[in-house]
Amino acid sequence: MNSFFDERVPSVPCPLPNLVLMLLRLLLLICAPLCESTELFLIVSPSRPIEGNTMTLTCKTRPPPQTLDAKLQFLFYKDGRVLGLARDSLPEFRIPAVRKEDSGSYWCQAKITSIKVKFSHRVQIEVHRVPVGNVSLEIQPPGGHLTEGEKLVLVCLVTGGTGDIIFFWFRGARGLSLKTKTQHSLMATFEIPAVRESDSDQYYCAADNGYGPSLSELVSITVRIPVSHPVLTLRAPEAQLVVGYTVELHCEAKRGSPPILYQFYHEDVALGNSSAPFGGGVSFNLSLTAEDSGNYYCEANNGQVAQRSEVVPLNITVPMEDRNEVLTSGLIELLLGILAPTTLALLFCCWLKRKIGRRTAKDVVRSIPSPVPQESTYFNSQAPEQPHLDYENVNIVSGDEVYSLVYCVQQEQPSAAEEPLGTHPGDKDSSAIYSRLKKADLTDTDYDDVM
Repeated sequence: MNSFFDERVPSVPCPLPNLVLMLLRLLLLICAPLCESTELFLIVSPSRPIEGNTMTLTCKTRPPPQTLDAKLQFLFYKDGRVLGLARDSLPEFRIPAVRKEDSGSYWCQAKITSIKVKFSHRVQIEVHRVPVGNVSLEIQPPGGHLTEGEKLVLVCLVTGGTGDIIFFWFRGARGLSLKTKTQHSLMATFEIPAVRESDSDQYYCAADNGYGPSLSELVSITVRIPVSHPVLTLRAPEAQLVVGYTVELHCEAKRGSPPILYQFYHEDVALGNSSAPFGGGVSFNLSLTAEDSGNYYCEANNGQVAQRSEVVPLNITVPMEDRNEVLTSGLIELLLGILAPTTLALLFCCWLKRKIGRRTAKDVVRSIPSPVPQESTYFNSQAPEQPHLDYENVNIVSGDEVYSLVYCVQQEQPSAAEEPLGTHPGDKDSSAIYSRLKKADLTDTDYDDVM
């Protein structure tokens, strides 16, 4: 014991003060870590956190612990509520995606020993949001033109904005509220399962994430009703339709969005069309003739699907005098159609036969000695018996004159011995009768040749 003090404490005249000094040094060595002044600081990164991003809390000591054996344990608090222990006793706590609701008062705690605990100062953290922007409304199906009964989908979109976003849908310029949804998304939809004609209007949407609503542009929706099957009605002054009367054809579709185009038909032949700009029906006036009997129908179309009415027959009464005229004209047409080719064929045959006969007779007549008598001359036979007459109309044309020649031939012919030589058989045995119709020229021309 004395050697220990001799080596470490200088020799002094009084050994008691040296012992006290040694005890003080030992006590100081043991109590140094406990008596050391340590401060904690909470550091937030980033200093201005944005909603949706990562936020890190770091607890630092100043100065750092002097002993290597000291292992500190850290706790983090928000508004008096423990957030949890740091992993592996590291002085950090990380929030992967901070939200607006994470705003509040934060601090940290360091446990140095079992009996010594340090707290940092409180830090007020405000999580900032990105305001929504570029709000737009899209419709499905695109175009804005729907048929009654179709499904309409209104899609509200934003290109920017963080956190939970409240979506609103409105109808009309006055902003009739249709639906409200809150979603942690940049898109939300609103559906109308089966649209009606009354749903035709302007629509828009809005989005808000805490900085006030941002509105989209107006989008027009048009809902059209296809036309129903039209009904064709015949309106006449009397029950019996007579030629000359005027009948009104009225076509009307009970349902269908205007404008509606109506077309009238008679036996699949278009008669005319008319448009109804504000719906309802249209009429077509028809002045009746005998040919207007038959089947009638109409067609309605408003750009969706064309619809056709039922067929309506129209029977027209023809008066007796008109009927006779119709029958007469029909009979004449029938006779002309049947007899015209036959008549032409017969006329051609007669013309050909007469032409051949006239050419033969022309040769005989031209053998008669000239001059031709200037007046009508008749030669009669003196034989007691009545001669047998053969007549032939030759129709000889000489210049501007036309002659008719008639031969008279007796039944009994004189013998060849009694006939004087050089006499023409026609001089005694037959008589030729000429009838001059016009003044004759010396030059004969065949009438048929002129024709």
